[in-house]
Amino acid sequence: MSTFSGLNTAMSGLNAARLAMETAGNNMANVGTAGYTRQRADFLSVGSVASTGLLASRPGVGQGVALTGIARLADAHLDARVRGTIALAAQSDTRAEALTNLEGVLREPGENGLSALLNDFWAGWQDVSNQPGETSPAAVLIERAKAVANRIGLSRTEISDQWEAQRQSLDTMVGDINAAATAIAGLNEQIRSTVASGGTPNALLDQRDLLTQNIAELSGATVRELPDGTIDVLIDGNALVTGNTVRPLEATGALNFGGAGSPPSIQWAHRTGSPIALQSGRLAGALAVLAPADLTGTGGSLSEAAKSLEGIAKELADRVNNVQANGFTVAGDKGLAFFGFDATGNLSVLAQGAADLATSSTPGGNLDGSNAAKMAELGKVPGGPDALWANLVIKIGTTTRAEAQQAVSTAVAASGAINAQQSVSAVSLDEENVALIANQHAFQGAARVMTAVDEMLDTLINRTGLVGR
Repeated sequence: MSTFSGLNTAMSGLNAARLAMETAGNNMANVGTAGYTRQRADFLSVGSVASTGLLASRPGVGQGVALTGIARLADAHLDARVRGTIALAAQSDTRAEALTNLEGVLREPGENGLSALLNDFWAGWQDVSNQPGETSPAAVLIERAKAVANRIGLSRTEISDQWEAQRQSLDTMVGDINAAATAIAGLNEQIRSTVASGGTPNALLDQRDLLTQNIAELSGATVRELPDGTIDVLIDGNALVTGNTVRPLEATGALNFGGAGSPPSIQWAHRTGSPIALQSGRLAGALAVLAPADLTGTGGSLSEAAKSLEGIAKELADRVNNVQANGFTVAGDKGLAFFGFDATGNLSVLAQGAADLATSSTPGGNLDGSNAAKMAELGKVPGGPDALWANLVIKIGTTTRAEAQQAVSTAVAASGAINAQQSVSAVSLDEENVALIANQHAFQGAARVMTAVDEMLDTLINRTGLVGR
């Protein structure tokens, strides 16, 4: 190796140290950038020049160092684990949030809950039984009955509002997925071109990974990497994105609670009529909440709750009206219906005053309040409206607690997966500072080698032959 080649060796060391410091600096600059994966400059020792002829066996010295590329420190297995766990966590979180909101509709326990209002209603009948035909207790009873009917109607309206809000969220989430899929298709094209030209598409890969993670959170999508640097994004085994091609989704089904149309579902825009079987993600959680009620009582939480409320209202109307029909007013007339219940599930109070209350068990019993006393006992009947309401409250409460625990468990799993991913790909300021210091010393060392070679060459070129002059 010639003396001049020492300059090239030192120069390669300077360049290597500079590139390593620039890489560390870039990592530190992006320490707060969402989705950024830390990078590392990889180098390879350059071997000595091959020698031939009589001196071929002489050992040679290497020619320094060469950059082989800027490695992106990502782990495909950990990335897939993060996508899977956050999809499950998002599904559980959506269901738990919906059930928590539904539990708030019940207002139990509390003075505004239906159980308290029913207790007041039955107590009103007891007061009427003690003063049949009197205006004041009858007026109080009717107002309490209206409070019960209003509470049932308001609860059903709130459930309907929650259902429609969840239905609107389907359209929003589908729009977000389609927009992210379009962006991934564009990044696929850029990455393929960059890889084919020998470039390093690290920043593009970071953007694409962040988008795939967002899609996975919403839909439970999986990712398949291809040799040309592109990926396929799959939902239920079918490609949402393949190369630069996108197959968009669409939300279909009824828009209003109890309205016309099929149950809400997610379908391929190019192949309607075949709902996608989503297994995880926020879409799956929302669809589970929006599912219609069924005969087994395992349908969507909102529809099941509304169905139960309708059953409670009907049970209340039937039992009260039945006792009314078996009694007589103070005028001796047969009792008429106290509650009205229509086909839409609305409960209303038909009684106007004391003259409409069948307080007596026999005609002409002006001071007989025995039938009103029977009415007051309806609150204790097994299978009555009070028991049905208690069962609904218990069912929603236990289901909400179970879903909340499931949401916590899946969130812990997702957090663990993210922490494992970040331990590999996240920027550590301590590590980058150490890298800066180490490469700074390497740069100084390479500069010192260059200075030494320069001094040697100066002696050989400018001072050889000066001795003895």
